[in-house]
Amino acid sequence: MGATNRLACYSDPACHYSQRVRLVLAEKGITVQIIDVDVGRLPPKLAEVNPYGSVPTLVDRDLALYESTVVMEYLDERYPHPPLLPVYPVARGNSRLLMHRIQRDWCSLADIILDQRSKESARVQARKELRESLTGVSPLFAEMSCFMSEEQSLVDCCLLPILWRLPIMGIELSRQAKPLLDYMERQFAREPFQASLSATEREMRRI
Repeated sequence: MGATNRLACYSDPACHYSQRVRLVLAEKGITVQIIDVDVGRLPPKLAEVNPYGSVPTLVDRDLALYESTVVMEYLDERYPHPPLLPVYPVARGNSRLLMHRIQRDWCSLADIILDQRSKESARVQARKELRESLTGVSPLFAEMSCFMSEEQSLVDCCLLPILWRLPIMGIELSRQAKPLLDYMERQFAREPFQASLSATEREMRRI
C-alpha cells in the first residue's frame, strides 16, 4: 500500500474484532493501509490517535475511530455501496439488535475461550455454551442466504470471524448443525471474506 493512502486501519491479525472491520473494508472494495499491531508493542501513532491504544482503529485523515461497531457503521455510511445495513429504520434497527445479540451471546463466550488468561473451567463452560447455542440456532440459516437476510450485512461481518475461529476454540459442530455449516462453507469461499484474512488467520484453518 502506498504512502498516499489517506485511510489506515490499525489491526490485530489474530483478533476477531479486527477481522470484522477488515471484512467490511473488503466487502466494499475500499483501498486501505492495514497496519498490523502487536498488542504488546503499540505503534506511537496509534497511541496518539486513540487514548485506549485499542484495535481496530481506523484513521481517515484527521478522524480516528475505534470500537469495531462504530468503525463498521462509519464505513457503511462513508462508503455506501454496497450497503451493509438496510435502508429502512425498522430493518436497520433489527440488524443492530442482531449485532448486539451476537456480541452479548457469542462474542463474549469466544472472548473467554480465546483469552489464555481465562480459567480452564470457565473456558470449558463457555465452549459448551457456544457449541450448544450455535447448534440451536442452526435452522435459521436454512431460511436465507445470509444470517436473517438475503443480503450481505454487518451482521454477517460480526458473526463470520467467530465461526472462522471455531477450530482453534476447540469447537466442532455436528451434522445436526448442517444449515450453519453450509452457511459457513458458502461464506468462507466468498472473495471478500478471503481478502479479509490475515496470514495468522489463514493458519487457524491451515489454508
